[in-house]
Amino acid sequence: MEVILLERIARLGQMGDIVRVRDGYARNYLLPQGKALRANEANRQRFENEKTQIEARNLERRNEAENVGERVAGQSFVVVRQAGETGQLYGSVTARDLAEIMDGEGFTVSRSQIALQQPIKTIGLHEVPIELHAEVAVSVMVNVARSEDEATRQAAGEDLTRPGEEPDDEDETAGDEAGDEPEAAEGEAEATDGEGEAEATESGEDEPAAGSA
Repeated sequence: MEVILLERIARLGQMGDIVRVRDGYARNYLLPQGKALRANEANRQRFENEKTQIEARNLERRNEAENVGERVAGQSFVVVRQAGETGQLYGSVTARDLAEIMDGEGFTVSRSQIALQQPIKTIGLHEVPIELHAEVAVSVMVNVARSEDEATRQAAGEDLTRPGEEPDDEDETAGDEAGDEPEAAEGEAEATDGEGEAEATESGEDEPAAGSA
């Protein structure tokens, strides 16, 4: 389907451009969102007649987006979810979830403006782009954790996706014992040599006595 863009669309074109897009993309997003018109003669004439108003409306939207962007840029949002020991979530965090959380903290951002390529499925710090307008994009930090305490630790730089390993006292003890074995063996060898020398000495002392007899 060919459409007339009513604003700049990333990877498509500028306002007023006539571009070809997939029918589903046009029907489900561009047309209902007021971002484009079907490219026919009537709409071409309509665009030319309303171009000044369209430009003014687009400028107003951009200014509003910039104001919101200044407030939301760099913000951090904590999302508490259940997860396994390795950090894998029992579920996921979606753009809808983030929109609701941000709205609860006073930031009005629609789900379609959250450019989350795929749902978040692990705990940790995730940088998420927010496309407030075709010409205004910022990013926020999403801190996904199993508790508020873990979120604080993650924010401080701790990696909780790798469970800590406690030292194994038994292994250390075994290692110490293994390390002592060579010394013990040397001690036994020295003792054996000493006994051998003693026997040789005694044997040597007895021989002259036998000769004199």
